[in-house]
Amino acid sequence: MVTGLSSDLDIARSVTPLPIMDVAARAGIPPEAVEPYGRGKAKLDLSAIPDAPDGKLILVTAVNPTPAGEGKTTTSVGLADALNRIGKRTMLCLREPSLGPCFGIKGGATGGGHAQVIPMEDINLHFTGDFHAITAAHNLLAAMVDNHIHWGNALGLDVRRIVWRRALDMNDRALRGIVQSLGGVTNGFPRESGFDITVASEVMAILCLASDVEDLEARLARIVVGYTRDRRPVTARDLKADGAMAALLKDAIKPNLVQTLEGNPALIHGGPFANIAHGCNSVIATRAGLKLADYVVTEAGFGADLGAEKFFDIKCRQAGLTPAAAVIVATVRALKMNGGVAKADLAGENVAAVKRGVVNLVRHIENVRQFGVPVVVAVNHFAGDSDAEFVVIAEAAEAHGVRAISCRHWAEGGAGAEELAHAIAELAEAPSQFAPLYDDDLSLFAKIEAVATRIYRAERAVAEPHIHAQLARWEAAGHGALPVCIAKTPYSFSTDPAVLGAPTGHVVDVREVRLAAGAGFVVAICGEVQTMPGLPRVPAAEHIRLDADGLVQGLS
Repeated sequence: MVTGLSSDLDIARSVTPLPIMDVAARAGIPPEAVEPYGRGKAKLDLSAIPDAPDGKLILVTAVNPTPAGEGKTTTSVGLADALNRIGKRTMLCLREPSLGPCFGIKGGATGGGHAQVIPMEDINLHFTGDFHAITAAHNLLAAMVDNHIHWGNALGLDVRRIVWRRALDMNDRALRGIVQSLGGVTNGFPRESGFDITVASEVMAILCLASDVEDLEARLARIVVGYTRDRRPVTARDLKADGAMAALLKDAIKPNLVQTLEGNPALIHGGPFANIAHGCNSVIATRAGLKLADYVVTEAGFGADLGAEKFFDIKCRQAGLTPAAAVIVATVRALKMNGGVAKADLAGENVAAVKRGVVNLVRHIENVRQFGVPVVVAVNHFAGDSDAEFVVIAEAAEAHGVRAISCRHWAEGGAGAEELAHAIAELAEAPSQFAPLYDDDLSLFAKIEAVATRIYRAERAVAEPHIHAQLARWEAAGHGALPVCIAKTPYSFSTDPAVLGAPTGHVVDVREVRLAAGAGFVVAICGEVQTMPGLPRVPAAEHIRLDADGLVQGLS
């Protein structure tokens, strides 16, 4: 194993990847199903994937994220490699990274150390063009909305009630709210609008929840772009936009095959954020993985209060998936921060801070078990973690009937997560008791309250009368059975990112609701969360560059 390298990118480049056809063969994928995109990646033609009994579905989730880092993707990769090492035929299913956080805070999202997926630069930058296709399809619909109004507005769209914004896969706070169509009669009718980041687009959610091409086009057709003066919805189908949108997505809907550093297969497809969207990779990739492998390891974004809840209540509900087990990733460093320690002060043992902060982990254990899913805790090891600090975590987990395992996959690859792999394989053998958090027949606001009170442990959820009235109109229009997708800060169980640990008794303020009729859920935007992020004071983009050999530097 290569050691002493200066960065994740150096480690990734130190490995000679297998030819992608060899990776496909290792996964049992027939050659006729593989559409190579260069040497290291491919699209899959799912019509050529053989039918087989489903494997076991394993979810990797985490405590609430902190600036200290948790390593959910790294753990997902390490676990998949470890399961393969112990003889369990395993497929890894991840989301594609968004350019927004790559150039914002993260600098990359392909794992770390010796637990990565490659080709790292390609995956982080453009990959196979899926996000560009989604952005184009989204903005085509926006253009057709404005064009329809410009040429007479036969559908009677009320320009005050157009809800379809534009999208861009970049963090750009200046585009959150805009005034468009300035410059005179030939440029249309001026109105307020804005941009969402592509990973919050309903088109992204549709691609990730569609079962096939036909379902994709049917969902695109149901997108509501706005309303008439008498509040009748106008859809993408009414604008005759759904066919062209589907055409733009004809390749994007195919899952992408790559490999881990250990040459194990990984399907990376789709990428909705979990704080402002539903946070899971595509149903198509997950189902393909389940047909090809005995175990599928997948992740859901951010902490379990967001990603895992939406994985269970939206993705599993819509796709009929039954998770066999879950991993909650934690780090000593993250729990110290939840215990009140600043990032600059994390060095050195602080057992007392871990004891204060472990309540965050315990809350996530309790929440995941509400869904009837067995849990194991993976403590992603960092240099400087002490045995005494790990014991605090292990004892807290054990008190709730859960095992905590120290994992060293960052430094050792799959070999550093074999104990976790054995634990997961054991948990996954038990009959599933999985059930979503709430029933379909609850009212939309009652579903929001169920998540707020049972997952976030809020005292209640509140909303202005016009939001209740909007939810009631959607219920009357036949959308009442949809699940809810709550958009809020990922850093806290509350809607205040500064409140760490495991707060109770707070209030979840729903400031806006959006109908995603094609995706099949209602979005509740809470607190101050934004659907178009901004760049930080020092964006990762400042450190990303090409070197003298034309190689990308600065990704992590």
